[in-house]
Amino acid sequence: MAKKMKFEKALERLEEILDLLEKGDHSLEEALKLFEEGTRLSKLCARQLADARKKVEILKHNDAGEPASEPFRLEAED
Repeated sequence: MAKKMKFEKALERLEEILDLLEKGDHSLEEALKLFEEGTRLSKLCARQLADARKKVEILKHNDAGEPASEPFRLEAED
């Protein structure tokens, strides 16, 4: 698995693995390998989402009129 795999590709492969595991027609050894790959992909996706969330910021001005940033928040989170 490429370390710099794109989020969309990782998620697509994760969905494939889930479908394969749900079918249940693999040996225990094959199922464990799929599970391990899925776990790695899940962690990769989680890291990429966390990184993206950190990057998404709204620029605004503070009281002194200087640019400041704050984390992006959806209106529903307020």
